[in-house]
Amino acid sequence: MDRRFVKLSKFLSLILRHQPERFAVELDEAGWTSFAEVMEILQGLPNFRWATQADVMKVVAGETGDGKRRFEVEGGRIRARYGHTISQAIAYEPCEPPPLLYHGTSPAAVARIRAEGLRPMERQYVHLSPDTKTAVNVGGRHTQKPIVLTVRATEAWAAGVPFYRADETVYLARRVPAAYIDFPL
Repeated sequence: MDRRFVKLSKFLSLILRHQPERFAVELDEAGWTSFAEVMEILQGLPNFRWATQADVMKVVAGETGDGKRRFEVEGGRIRARYGHTISQAIAYEPCEPPPLLYHGTSPAAVARIRAEGLRPMERQYVHLSPDTKTAVNVGGRHTQKPIVLTVRATEAWAAGVPFYRADETVYLARRVPAAYIDFPL
């Protein structure tokens, strides 16, 4: 994996997820902004002058590292699919989730989740995975021995909990009440 592409992906996250105002980038209600403006920012910074549109598209396609597709490009616009920490709410279209979704977390967080359910913490949405392997990988970023929680998503959806699909491996919810979460023994 080329370290330059890792840095490029992290920088795109900074612009599109965390600090767009720092670069005078305006995101619309769904998190989209001008691809050309993002390229101008990159070309104006000594550390990223090497980055071409093709390089950014490799990051968007998930071809440069862990295979995750954190960004998308459409019609001259670019956005982060998920993971926003900005105060501006990013809107997604609600979707019916699969019957079960999974959430990888640290053992230290389980007691709080039992009491409060899943909350997004510093992010706008709770991230949920369609399979346990992905949930283990996500949880593994926070602890060496992640705990995988099972969310009875169809049941929660029927009770009025909205779900959103950010991409093939990430579903989102603003909150999941503990009543719809199965905890390992």
